[in-house]
Amino acid sequence: MSNRDLDAAGIHDPLLRASYERCRQLNAAHGKTYYLATLLLPPGKRPYVHALYGFARYADEIVDDLSSTLTDAEKSDWLIGWGEQFLDDLGRGYSDDDVCRAVVDTVLRWDIPVDYFTAFLHSMRMDLTVTDYADYPALYKYVYGSAAVIGLQMIPILEPSAPEAFDRAKDLGVAFQLANFVRDVGEDLDRGRVYLPLDELAAFGVTREDLEARVATPAIKDALRFQIARVRDLEEQSRGGIELLHPSSRDCIEAARVLYCGIVDEVERIDYEVFT
Repeated sequence: MSNRDLDAAGIHDPLLRASYERCRQLNAAHGKTYYLATLLLPPGKRPYVHALYGFARYADEIVDDLSSTLTDAEKSDWLIGWGEQFLDDLGRGYSDDDVCRAVVDTVLRWDIPVDYFTAFLHSMRMDLTVTDYADYPALYKYVYGSAAVIGLQMIPILEPSAPEAFDRAKDLGVAFQLANFVRDVGEDLDRGRVYLPLDELAAFGVTREDLEARVATPAIKDALRFQIARVRDLEEQSRGGIELLHPSSRDCIEAARVLYCGIVDEVERIDYEVFT
């Protein structure tokens, strides 16, 4: 992160600056799409957004690292301990963790509700025990914590002009996550997970075993079309929310919308070949 960004954000403590830089590196390495969008924010806002995404990416990579030698139980224990320490750090207003130090500072500066982080950590733990979802309401409980709250965390930094911006941010965060689920069917199967509601797959005659065969049959393509329609509906619902943000924040979120929601356009372009 450039010194200019940190200076503009009023971040001067050397340890705190190092933590924000660590979060920026996590965002750049594991969230390239949104990292590019953050460059459209004013320099003084970028570090705080990097902190939130760095926190999410750090936890997510621990859960999903296929090269890790930790068992799922060990990952769960680590995640619980790390999360509890983070919540304790929020209470005391300071963290010794090289990632959480910046996150605690961001939460306190922008008065971000702690419940959003509790929900996120809960969804990350679900990834270690839940391998599929019976229906959309069950999936939504996971997605609320894994994606919707990311948008909600950011809203104070983006300076909304009306409370409705929170609901629109939630819709957009869910759309981003569902678009990823459509694209990443094969990758998620590698991790033993299916993030498409089983009852909706069944409506098209598709089972989990059909997905595991990794052939994009006509039935699977129809099921993916159904999921893509939901992404686009959520994207449309969220669209008015961008205008409720501070003018300096709008270009970033509009760019993220185009990049993330465009994922499903690419799935259509490759004729739903999501297993290769």
